[in-house]
Amino acid sequence: MVLLKIVAIVLGAISAQTLILYIADKIKAKMGAWRIKEKTLLLFSFFGGGLGGLLGMFLLRHKTRKLYFWAVNIIGFLLQCVLLIYLFIRAKFLI
Repeated sequence: MVLLKIVAIVLGAISAQTLILYIADKIKAKMGAWRIKEKTLLLFSFFGGGLGGLLGMFLLRHKTRKLYFWAVNIIGFLLQCVLLIYLFIRAKFLI
């Protein structure tokens, strides 16, 4: 159960950081400043920040026209869910 909590906290922190990156990129886009690389946004979204990426897309309407952003964010989010469900089931049966 401790591992589940740690993983959930880490995934939450990565998702929060991903959302912050989407916010920063949206602000930079409006200001005409140098943008955050799409590769960076996609890597954060896939490796633990799927929820933050989806929230950034929905709340800010940022990168919503790009199909690969939808795909990477949804796949990343589903992988997070599968990992948490697996750890939850494993923790319940090992106690």
